[in-house]
Amino acid sequence: MENSSGAPLKTLPGDDIRQIMWRFADRYDLHMMVQATRAVARGPVARAVANGERNTHDWTPAKAALLKHYDESGITSAFMDPSEGGYIEGPKNLALALLAFELSWVDAGAATASLAGNLGLSPIHERGTPEQRAYYMSRAVPAKPGEDREPWRYAFALTEPLPFVGVETGMLAGKVRVAEWQDGQEPILQVDKRGRFITNMGYANVVTAAVDTGDPRIKSSCMIILEETDPGTFDRGTPTKKLVHQLSSTNDPVFNLRVPASRIIGGYTVKDGVIIPKYSHGEIIEAVFRRTRVTVALMTSAKLLSAIEPVIMYARRRFRGGEGAPGTPRYELGLQQKEDVLHRLVDVWATGEASASLGFEAARLFDQLDPLEKVKDQLLAEKGLSGRAAFRELTKKQQEALELIRIKGQPVGERDLQRQGALEADPLVSFTVLDSLANVLCPACKLWNTGHGANMMREAVSLMGGYGVTEDCPGFLGQKWMDAQLEATYEGPEAVQRLQLSITMTNELFLAQFRQWMAEMKRLAAKHPGTGACTLGTAMQLWLWTLEHLQKTKDAEGGKLYHKTRQGVTFPLADALCWLLAARQFILDVLELAEKGAENPALADGLAGTVEFLSDLCHVQSARAAGEVGRVCAELVHGYQPHPAWDDASCHICYMQDELASLEGIIPGIESTASAYSDVLREGGKHPDKAGPCVRFEGLESFVRLRMKLDGCLTGARLAKDRAAVALSKVMVREALDYPA
Repeated sequence: MENSSGAPLKTLPGDDIRQIMWRFADRYDLHMMVQATRAVARGPVARAVANGERNTHDWTPAKAALLKHYDESGITSAFMDPSEGGYIEGPKNLALALLAFELSWVDAGAATASLAGNLGLSPIHERGTPEQRAYYMSRAVPAKPGEDREPWRYAFALTEPLPFVGVETGMLAGKVRVAEWQDGQEPILQVDKRGRFITNMGYANVVTAAVDTGDPRIKSSCMIILEETDPGTFDRGTPTKKLVHQLSSTNDPVFNLRVPASRIIGGYTVKDGVIIPKYSHGEIIEAVFRRTRVTVALMTSAKLLSAIEPVIMYARRRFRGGEGAPGTPRYELGLQQKEDVLHRLVDVWATGEASASLGFEAARLFDQLDPLEKVKDQLLAEKGLSGRAAFRELTKKQQEALELIRIKGQPVGERDLQRQGALEADPLVSFTVLDSLANVLCPACKLWNTGHGANMMREAVSLMGGYGVTEDCPGFLGQKWMDAQLEATYEGPEAVQRLQLSITMTNELFLAQFRQWMAEMKRLAAKHPGTGACTLGTAMQLWLWTLEHLQKTKDAEGGKLYHKTRQGVTFPLADALCWLLAARQFILDVLELAEKGAENPALADGLAGTVEFLSDLCHVQSARAAGEVGRVCAELVHGYQPHPAWDDASCHICYMQDELASLEGIIPGIESTASAYSDVLREGGKHPDKAGPCVRFEGLESFVRLRMKLDGCLTGARLAKDRAAVALSKVMVREALDYPA
């Protein structure tokens, strides 16, 4: 997979390429959904942006008209099962990820307006009773022929008007109390809730709201369904004066409503006169956010990949109309005559590809996990287990899950296939394995895609010069850069993702699979050295060594290093892991394209050049990931130890100058060698003018060797970047974007 054939990159990757890389080539239903969504995004949505609809906080008729387009194209129904009026069978994580990607290619606010409706339904979808699901999901779809109704619109009300809203989702000012409870009748509840930054609130008919108990007759917090026709106050509030995502409606609502207890999501039981919700609000949002964070992550990926063509078009045409006739380098290449412009765009493109690969892998993983989770819940319910008891039951499967991972990591001919089959047949074992991955990939893609992605969007905008921050910038890049800042805080700011990662990435099951990925990268490097897999495998090895070292090491004052309160340790290590996960998945997606693309006759002409170009991008991204990992790990391994001082404890390893002179007659050359590799003290203990003796690496020899090896593994990475840059300067692009400026 070295770029040795010289096959050119003819065009930007199209649908046939993406369907293979992101593993939905065999899903005709998703192909049709993508095309329908794209037509809305690059038609009505793009026209709304071009006409200035982002310039107002209010929910205007033009913005409201987009909802009709969502209904007519199938966007609104994509979340529902066929029995509820939808059209996609089975789990919807990949489908919703693709939907968000297509809308965000043009405008993230438009994507948010669609996804927020699904978010409002998600508590009901994930933890609602069968009756709640059947009732509310079916009313979210557009009317069928002959029906006289409008689809219900949904909103999710979690955050409240606390200082610095969104930082603490466990703190609820909203309360639920018993308003009326007559013997033999269902309790009536009083719900008081003030929302902050609630999407879709300008038009939502139904709100799923998180509230805490304000009554001793209600045991815990819960989520509850509120309808606009309930008795009391359903005040949509004032529009939020946000600078981003203006094609979505965001308000600060106020609710003071009386609702039946049957609106508690998931249902409830009564014991000794106390209402006991089946799920607390925290249990529900945990189930919701671990899925919906993936779609938000891919919104930023779409921005990065959508920026490639506008930047190429701008750079090439920069000097046309001035000096330089057609056919000259100045006319044909413009700014792309300079390596800097090309190299920076290569970095943007590589980031976009890696983040999309990571996000779509997470979406596919949840599609595998969802049915297993339902079976898991059913099995535990049959045993009457919940809470801690259910957790202990799953913990018992840990060793069997590790055994399954170990067997699957062996060469096929050496596996105990009978035992493997028995373990895979146990849904709790399969769930435990996949769950350990989902708990890492979900926060990882949300953290890296939106955090680093926002930084790289700034780079894309800068490549447009002053044009990048104008309202009519091709591709709306300035708006996309601003929108990315909000996506980094959606569904928990970056600290929330880092905190979750610092816990889940130490799971024994995840680390067992991570070790196999290290070996996988080395094997792939032997066959496909041009992908940078060798570099990545060494970086993974360095990261794992550092994690294990920090878990058993103390700082200079005897404090434990890897601890939940030492976020200066755990958070950077979580960031470093994200780089590795994204680069690894990008490599796997390109290899999938190389293997499966050959089976598609439509790709025969340009496949080789596309694969070779993407392989070079893999190499570039792997090198960048290795650099980040090396920097973070070196800081953490060395940074918590005190620097040696000019004292007896540190100077015992130094040479005295007169000692070296006498030894030179016995061991020729020792004086120059010692002077180069150690500190030499002069008469009277005088020392070199610096802080202290040079640092020694006792106990860290393995780390030092790994770090040196990693630096050596970067060999060839810049050559790959040069090749990718040349390919960028020659790739064919359209005369105009397929949506307006």
